[in-house]
Amino acid sequence: MSHVVSDKPFTLAGRTYQSRLLVGTGKYKDLDETRAAIEASGAEIVTVAVRRTNIGQNSGEPNLLDVISPDRYTILPNTAGCYDAVEAVRTCRLARELLDGHKLVKLEVLADQKTLFPNVIETLKAAEVLVKEGFDVMVYTSDDPIIARQLAEMGCIAVMPLAGLIGTGLGICNPYNLRIILEEATVPVLVDAGVGTASDATIAMELGCEAVLMNSAIAHAQHPVLMAQAMKYAIEAGRLAYLAGRMPKKLYASASSPLDGVIR
Repeated sequence: MSHVVSDKPFTLAGRTYQSRLLVGTGKYKDLDETRAAIEASGAEIVTVAVRRTNIGQNSGEPNLLDVISPDRYTILPNTAGCYDAVEAVRTCRLARELLDGHKLVKLEVLADQKTLFPNVIETLKAAEVLVKEGFDVMVYTSDDPIIARQLAEMGCIAVMPLAGLIGTGLGICNPYNLRIILEEATVPVLVDAGVGTASDATIAMELGCEAVLMNSAIAHAQHPVLMAQAMKYAIEAGRLAYLAGRMPKKLYASASSPLDGVIR
């Protein structure tokens, strides 16, 4: 009798990935550390801030794609640094041009520089335009289950609620809202933002998230390459624990060994 529990594949825009860890490319000390950390993470999808990173738009400057090859990784251009829908849509169009018609994008429209919280109204506007233009839109959003549902209904291929504010490392601040989003999900749900250490990533996966995207948790660690490796295992452990199904929590103790047949 087999004890193996089969897992459904992690699929985005018709392509299947082995790793459920997505990583960013910012905040590292240099491109060499970026390359080493991403390799150690085992990630297959790498997100790039088009407004802050050279992927060919600035000739003569170091090109990130020289160390993160599109032949090896799925490049996920994102709209970090955009504060309205028009700006975000323009950035996605630029990315498509630079990456030879690439359609997969991560949409994020920020409300302000202090919180980097998503501007939901502008996000909805941008998502509508991008979906109509044929982009495969993964969307950074608040942990509001209603907004997550609307973005999925609009045609976004994945919703990415924040676990905590970007770059804070606070971990999963509201697991209850995430659970509602996951319960209603018709598209993959990925935690995006807030992860600080390996246990945070594991908790996100144990809740049932399809994957986790992170940058600061790895890049700001004292040893980024080592943390990248830790995150690889944390994601795998969390997914296995989710599939296994945890024991129920109880208020009182329960003996590990059965009491039947105890010699008295």
